[in-house]
This record gives sequence, structure tokens and C-alpha cells, in this order.
Amino acid sequence: MNRRELLKMIAAATGSAMIGGGFLLSGCKANPDTVPDAFTDEDVAMLDEIAETIIPQTNTAGAKAAGVGRFMTVMVNDCYTKDEQEIFHKGLNILNDECNKMHDVDFMKATPEQRKQLLIAVDKETNAYVKKQVEAENLQKQKNKQGQERNTNDFKAQAMPKHYFQQLKQLAIFGYFTSEKGRSESLRYTPVPGKYQGVIDYKKGDKAFAGLT
Repeated sequence: MNRRELLKMIAAATGSAMIGGGFLLSGCKANPDTVPDAFTDEDVAMLDEIAETIIPQTNTAGAKAAGVGRFMTVMVNDCYTKDEQEIFHKGLNILNDECNKMHDVDFMKATPEQRKQLLIAVDKETNAYVKKQVEAENLQKQKNKQGQERNTNDFKAQAMPKHYFQQLKQLAIFGYFTSEKGRSESLRYTPVPGKYQGVIDYKKGDKAFAGLT
């Protein structure tokens, strides 16, 4: 599985293209002239727990063991626009507020089951939002093609902002399946360089290969 294939998988799982994916593939920072808001150790710990709730430990390592929280901060700083960074930071506060509304406790003090219930509810809300987001973008593109909207700034002005949980979910998935633990434990892993094998037997139920390029 290469990075482009992984991005397609994430798009299928979250309903839209990966936020910051273009900058990721180009290997360039989205904001070379700006200084992003710093993440605290508390933020990283919360991101680890959010990611762990999305990809929990089973017979393989979960997102927390894979260090996904720290990875997410790097992606936000390097691959998000300033507006997207602001949505992400505000989203952590919103998620904590939602946890208090649902369970009367901060996210970090909630039980694993409470966190799971919260993220399931937020995910449903996000899916509905993303669906409207995609519909609005497609409608605007159709108008542009038909010449009804000739100002190229109209699309940007009318586009709906990204949803914070859309960001969190995408980064959790991407971070896990590009980590050493995610590749070696959840996917069939062949170290590179390694010996060449032109034909490899495949049995139903085998894991996908994890080599990333």
C-alpha cells in the first residue's frame, strides 16, 4: 500500500479527500511563513486517547502505542492551512465540552466506554456535515462550469469549513497505518531492503502488505 492508496482509503472511510493531502504528497509545508500554535503535552495526551478510541488495542497495538498523538501535531503544523489549524485546535475544546454535556466529565477523565459513546455520536454528526459539505462543493463546481459564477473566489467564499472530527479521524487513520507498529502488526510487513520474491502465495484472510512509497 503506497501513500496515494492510503489517502484513497481514508477518503472512503471519512467521506472526503484527506485534508492537507496535497501538501503531504508534495512534501512541502503548507505555511512556511507562519508559526502555528504550539501543542502542549496535555494536547498530545488527549490526541493519543482520541486516536486510541478510534483505533483501540486488540490483538495488535492501538493508536496510542503507535505514537499517533505526536504524529498528528506534526501533520497539523506542516500540512494544514492556518484556518484548518484553528479549526483543529478549537475542536479539541469542543470535543471536551461535548464530553461534559454527554457524561458530565472531561474527556481525559472519561472511561473508555464513555469516550467510545461520545465519538460514535460525534462521528454521526460529522458524516452528516461532510455530506452537506460535499454537496455544496459539487453544486458550486457545476455553477462554475456552467458559467453562472465567473468569480473564482466565489467557490472559496461559499465552501463550508472543515469539521474538526473529520480532521481527527483522518489523521488517526493515517498516523496509525504509516507507523511502525501499524505497518508491522496490523498489516503484513516485509522490511525494505529485503530479498526479491517475484511470486508470493496468498491465502484468503491474509493481511494486506504494508510497504509505503
